[in-house]
Amino acid sequence: MRASGVRSLPACPALLLLLLLLLLLGAAESVRRAQPPRRYTPDWPSLDSRPLPAWFDEAKFGVFVHWGVFSVPAWGSEWFWWNWRGVGRPEYQRFMRDNYPPGFSYADFGPQFTSRFFHPEEWADLFQAAGAKYVVLTTKHHEGFTNWPSPVSWNWNSKDVGPHRDLVGELGTALRKRNMRYGLYHSLLEWFHPLYLLDKKNGFKTQHFVSAKTMPELYDLVNDEVVVNDRWGQNCSCHHGGYYNCEDKFKPQSLPDHKWEMCTSIDKFSWGYRRDMAMSDVTEESEIISELIQTVSLGGNYLLNVGPTKDGLIVPIFQERLLAVGKWLSINGEAIYASKPWRVQWEKNATFVWYTSKGSAVYAIFKYWPENGLLNLVSPITTSTTKIMMLGIQGDLKWSTDPDKGLLISLPQLPPSAVPVEFAWTIKLAGVK
Repeated sequence: MRASGVRSLPACPALLLLLLLLLLLGAAESVRRAQPPRRYTPDWPSLDSRPLPAWFDEAKFGVFVHWGVFSVPAWGSEWFWWNWRGVGRPEYQRFMRDNYPPGFSYADFGPQFTSRFFHPEEWADLFQAAGAKYVVLTTKHHEGFTNWPSPVSWNWNSKDVGPHRDLVGELGTALRKRNMRYGLYHSLLEWFHPLYLLDKKNGFKTQHFVSAKTMPELYDLVNDEVVVNDRWGQNCSCHHGGYYNCEDKFKPQSLPDHKWEMCTSIDKFSWGYRRDMAMSDVTEESEIISELIQTVSLGGNYLLNVGPTKDGLIVPIFQERLLAVGKWLSINGEAIYASKPWRVQWEKNATFVWYTSKGSAVYAIFKYWPENGLLNLVSPITTSTTKIMMLGIQGDLKWSTDPDKGLLISLPQLPPSAVPVEFAWTIKLAGVK
């Protein structure tokens, strides 16, 4: 959706979130400019007709970054302000009484959001090492603070207060140097903005906030082609958009008929950084990799979130989890990037197997190494040209078929140090049906 091709958004009360994935400038951009832009009308049939860029389906894995003034109190979750002042949860009120002087307001956190140790090149190196093909940054969460110099967020943006930097622009520059796609998260609501509260009071039959705040910011941010998700408002989730999030941490149990993305966080209980995170709150490496495999097998993308500190640091445990994914993808990425769902997505017998495909190749990713060293696959049908190998191991594997059990693959007998990864191994099958 090009900003120049949209007159207004379709009426959609209770506006929620917008995720904008911006295409890189370059050769594709010059081709796009040579073609007349298609104009879309403000109705769902027109907007839903927008084609999904091929790069998004091929990318498969991205990193989400929740960062804002909520990273200063860094307690509970990124919904700190709402929990403290919106619903008045006692534990948040007690936290403020115990740690801050009387009369301390949420706005007083702003100057402490310094991002003093934010080095965008280091972030970009980390995300690239994690194997991510795109990165999504919060430009503005529900607190309203913008991580770029928004023209309609006076004295509540990262240029005027706190960092005194254009955080959105700096990270984008670093990512584009590495040929990584850049996405922007932008909240379509602000808990305590007077115009939003006025529209809310009017049952969203007025759009004062949309006209004065949301649309100017979107036009300021969106200067390229975009792909959008389904988080535009009431009755939009899982129904409208270039791809579906449906809900946080959405996990379908069968192959959806529309492109989708699983959005989840390394911290199980918060998207923003919090000082009260316990080790047991951190998602295990094996669970992250399992979710990635399952998501891609079912045709989705996997967007994994980290929350930096107010200083702009990504804490070591988050780095460790990201690098673990990158290590796994360095061996098994062939079965993930640019793959397609196979005719069978998964099977469960002695071990759990997820399938993907690319061209004529089929990939079987199994989670547990069989004790007898034989991997039993029921779904693939062998032919006279069948060849089988394991990613990360040289040479073909021996195999046989059994009329009752199906395909039996002899796994390599290797010492633990020689096994390419510690969890979830990939078998590549050529010449199977």
